[in-house]
Amino acid sequence: MDDADVVVVGSGLAGLVAARRLAARGADVTVFEREHDVGGRVRSRREDGYTFDRGFQVLFTAYPAVRRELDLDALDLRDFRPGAIIARDGQRSVLADPFGDPEAIVESALNREVTLGDKVRTLALRRDLSGADPATLIADGDRTTREYLRDRGFSDRFVEHFAAPFYGGITLDRSLSTSCGVFEYTFAMLSRGRTVVPADGMGAITAQLAERAESAGVDVVRDTPVESVDGRRDGASVSVDGETVSADAVVVATDPVAAHALTDVHVPTEGKACVTLWFAAPDGLDLGTKGRILLNADDDRPNQVVHHTEVAPEYAPDGADVLSATFLGEQDASDDALADEVRSTLSSWYPERHVEGLECRHVDRISFAQFAQPPGFQADLPGVRDPDGRVYLAGDYTRWSSIQGALESGRVAAEAVAADT
Repeated sequence: MDDADVVVVGSGLAGLVAARRLAARGADVTVFEREHDVGGRVRSRREDGYTFDRGFQVLFTAYPAVRRELDLDALDLRDFRPGAIIARDGQRSVLADPFGDPEAIVESALNREVTLGDKVRTLALRRDLSGADPATLIADGDRTTREYLRDRGFSDRFVEHFAAPFYGGITLDRSLSTSCGVFEYTFAMLSRGRTVVPADGMGAITAQLAERAESAGVDVVRDTPVESVDGRRDGASVSVDGETVSADAVVVATDPVAAHALTDVHVPTEGKACVTLWFAAPDGLDLGTKGRILLNADDDRPNQVVHHTEVAPEYAPDGADVLSATFLGEQDASDDALADEVRSTLSSWYPERHVEGLECRHVDRISFAQFAQPPGFQADLPGVRDPDGRVYLAGDYTRWSSIQGALESGRVAAEAVAADT
């Protein structure tokens, strides 16, 4: 195989951003991807006219790296409505941001799942974070989210009925033991921008990044795993199909387990898991969510349900609907048993609807969806230059576990390579 100025291992968000930025600087860049499709953890599957993202994912348009790295107009975005529907046996109620969704002011004011004081405190939190520098919020996370909400005076009802399922869905941590810096950052992003998905699914994000990288001259080589990485003071090399490819620098932008195996650098290799089931309603199903997420106020069986076609009709064929339901953590139960739980829960929330006919079409069991982010977690994360020689790391595990962290890490890695070579 031909040598390159820079080799990037992995074609997820971080790898594609690093590759495009380095190519734009004039480097000869080759990306090796072990899978046939690019995307890493952000991808979509299409089947019989349905779109199934890899787990439930959304894009926050206020993320600084999203605005920097993506052409949002070209993604043809579809918006979720701010807030959520809090659901429990036999009842549902709306809790929304009155600034983001003024039509829901009355419904939210009448919501009895949280206190009036909680609604006032939420507005105060929004005000306090409106002008905060996003870069400082993550680093300031000295408490758990649960402790932070308690210290700000939020009631147990707010914490258990709204914060636990809502942020459980964002951080895969319904216990709210995640750093409050992550809470503040994501809360600020929710307040400042839109929560969206591309009409063609979340995989459209990495497809766009790949197209932009290739247009910049990057050679993306699929179905080609990298077997080893060797860093030297004056360069680096990778082993591919038993051959050695030399380069001025190598950027390792794989998943954390592979990054550790290739570089021997300590990275978070124990992740938070989730299981997302995708259901088709061939004859359509009206749950009246109007583009909001359904949160389980009673327990995490499942944690949340999303009626995707009320947000993006393109996720299903004409006249049909598609929903997802997410369970947090590893699940021992079979796919069929989990699907039955979802139908049972929805039946309790919507006794007037007939949801028994929902057909489970796809299941994602994701063993590493995020890494744990307790207070002070950033002190234990690796740096971009931690590997030996001219080998660099790019991945959200060098920043924080999010699309923002992944995109930003690609930029940081590219700048490090450019500065050193």
